[in-house]
Amino acid sequence: MNRKNTVIKVILRVASYMLVAALAASAAYMMALGGSMSKLEYLEEMIDRYFIEDYDSEKINDAAADAMVNALGNRWSYYIPASEYKAHVERQQNAYVGIGITIQPVENGKGVEIVKVEPGGSAEEAGLQVGDIIIRVGDQGAEELSVDNAKTLVQGEAGTTVEITVLRDDKEQTFTVERREIKVVVATGVMLENNVGYIKINNFNDRSAAETIALIEKLRKEGATALLFDVRFNPGGYKDEMVQVLDHLLPEGDLFRSVDYEGNETVDKSDEKCLKMPMAVLVNPDSYSAAEFFAAALKEYAWATVVGQPTTGKSHFQVTLDLGDGSAVNLSVGKYLTPKGVSLADVGGLKPDKIVEVEEELYANIYYGTVKPEEDPQIIAALELLKTAQ
Repeated sequence: MNRKNTVIKVILRVASYMLVAALAASAAYMMALGGSMSKLEYLEEMIDRYFIEDYDSEKINDAAADAMVNALGNRWSYYIPASEYKAHVERQQNAYVGIGITIQPVENGKGVEIVKVEPGGSAEEAGLQVGDIIIRVGDQGAEELSVDNAKTLVQGEAGTTVEITVLRDDKEQTFTVERREIKVVVATGVMLENNVGYIKINNFNDRSAAETIALIEKLRKEGATALLFDVRFNPGGYKDEMVQVLDHLLPEGDLFRSVDYEGNETVDKSDEKCLKMPMAVLVNPDSYSAAEFFAAALKEYAWATVVGQPTTGKSHFQVTLDLGDGSAVNLSVGKYLTPKGVSLADVGGLKPDKIVEVEEELYANIYYGTVKPEEDPQIIAALELLKTAQ
């Protein structure tokens, strides 16, 4: 063997041993220093000291926080990165900066379809219409457009504008639309056949109680002799908003129970004022939390008939905790119970009095609001039940 090569190999081997020894000694030193250091803190220190490439520490922290919350095994608790916190708050406030449209994917995957244009919004003023296919937002073309990134591209500061290019009747048209603060309409109502007042409650976040109660009274003045509440696809919200609506409807008694992380139980009660008339509530697997307990309370009081599909059974309630760097965690801190003390999680969700299944495509179309009441089998079933009760 060449003497020179042998010497080089020996030198490299010694250097390798020295590096390993140095790393081991350093690790032992850090272990000694960091007796109170957690595994994650220690790993972060190791990465910072020894990792050979550049890395994004914020990305690592986000991933670690997300994994930590996911490891709790509670589907209702989740980590909120700083980049998503504003949108989280906007959802709770039922207000956001945008242009006032609702979109869904198109079959060929190229662009997104406008399925709703908010009345009086900037999109309507600019000339956008239901059925338009958005094929470009700014410089972003149809190939890259999904519902999520289209929403992201449309968002921005109030008062700024965004260019939206759509395909309408096989022709391209471009509109310049102003971004504005938009207050989401939480509850909508209409009179259906046989004087049934139909009220769709989209969530139980800010303003939901005031809007729902106002609609109840408006429809009654217009001659409604029965009420049909629709909480399908309602993700829940604030229990205080839900309780206000139940208090308006139900007689004196317990409305809702909650138990916090320390075992303290709170019972919300109704006064003697109530609304006596035939009622029904529509639910489905995407009726969560407050939406489920709204229907459950009306059912336990025998005040309304529940129609649709079984709900999921979300009995945990969450609070949003600020983590100090713009991010937050939405953490389950207690349990909800029906007026009779039932946990919907323990019984597999709320079972409707009248189960009406719908196939997948129709389910999606109901979500996007493209199904007329007279074509919706769950509404039809509820109307039939109310007709016999009037």
